Amino acid sequence: KKNLYKLYLVILILIPIVLLILPAVFFDKGESICLSVFFDIECYACGLTRAIQHLIHLDFSIGYEYNKLSIFVFPLLIVSHSGEIKLFLEVFKALLTVLIFINYIVHINQ
Repeated sequence: KKNLYKLYLVILILIPIVLLILPAVFFDKGESICLSVFFDIECYACGLTRAIQHLIHLDFSIGYEYNKLSIFVFPLLIVSHSGEIKLFLEVFKALLTVLIFINYIVHINQ
């Protein structure tokens, strides 16, 4: 389980790095996979991936063109992502503290 947490943290850290390395137009090509085309309804999330990728690369006008809600979603993603990393590190520190305490107790009794 410890290795799974490490993998999770590595993935959390790598995602923004990979998105920065990829060009802003990386997701611009291809077909949409939104299910709204089957139900003939407006989807507020359509174009959000493309918009966020452009916002990451500071192409604000293009990001806004892809999805008008992206200017609200992008800051929320940043806060959520950083909060997830902080939460993970706090849990990791707590577990590490417990393990050190258990190790201390075991060595005192020997």
